[in-house]
Amino acid sequence: MRLVFMGTPDFVAPILDDLAEASSVELAGVYTPPDRPGGRGRADRMPPVKVRALELGLKVHQPASFRSSQAQAELASLKPDVIVVAAYGKLLPPAVLDAAPHGCLNLHPSLLPSYRGPSPVSSAIVDGLEETGVTLMLLDEGMDTGPVIARRTCPVLSDDTAETLTASLFKLGSELLLECLEPWVEGRLTAEPQDHSAATVTRKLERNDGLADWNLPAAALWRRQRAYTPWPGLFTNWQGRVLKLLEVEALSDAFAVGGGPPGLVVALDVDVLVLKTLQLEGRRPLKADEFLRGHRDFMGSQL
Repeated sequence: MRLVFMGTPDFVAPILDDLAEASSVELAGVYTPPDRPGGRGRADRMPPVKVRALELGLKVHQPASFRSSQAQAELASLKPDVIVVAAYGKLLPPAVLDAAPHGCLNLHPSLLPSYRGPSPVSSAIVDGLEETGVTLMLLDEGMDTGPVIARRTCPVLSDDTAETLTASLFKLGSELLLECLEPWVEGRLTAEPQDHSAATVTRKLERNDGLADWNLPAAALWRRQRAYTPWPGLFTNWQGRVLKLLEVEALSDAFAVGGGPPGLVVALDVDVLVLKTLQLEGRRPLKADEFLRGHRDFMGSQL
């Protein structure tokens, strides 16, 4: 089958590898957004999917959008049987959705209809889910509203961040895609409509989401630190500067401060967020003990 792949970040590049190795797939082209300035020198940076596609010797297309008839005609000229989309980051107009006889298949990192929208992985961690998953769906004109072809569950580990969980979900999604691709094109799979009444929708993360709210329980702050890694991170302000909380832990083991014989039963109400790795604005990351040696006035501070 002739297939066009659309994607952008590094965590979906392995899907391109898997498709390139599939004997039943002929990769007709790869779509990714235009190169963007980045880094201190502001030199143009290629999207990770483009880097990998060029390494594989594949033709790369980078239209700024699909609104132009030229971009739509270029896609149609590739004559794809199916289009696979994974974290492409652009809305696809009807002309693109209809460009392949077997449609545009999308991998979404949640168990739809839950957690539609741009931040499903972070939202799942913030909400304290113990299990999430990935959905293979047929794209329509809505935001993650198309019919579902298949789903697969994935545990949320206690040390998962948005970065690690996203990578795990798309790895799982690639396996699901390869299992379903041929049966879908051959008409042996059908797509089932979502239950829109059960849908939940996430929003785009903003930098201020990472500002620590010290009125929240320690466990909620710990989940936010994991959910907002790598961006926007969990941070606070100290002495007029931003202090990044790179590694934290919600204390779960009760302990007593002070004397008392071993075996003494005491009642405790402990809700503590342990700061393990910190980075003061303009400085390098430091483990807590090293940070305290250099900032002795930190102990007893009100954040």
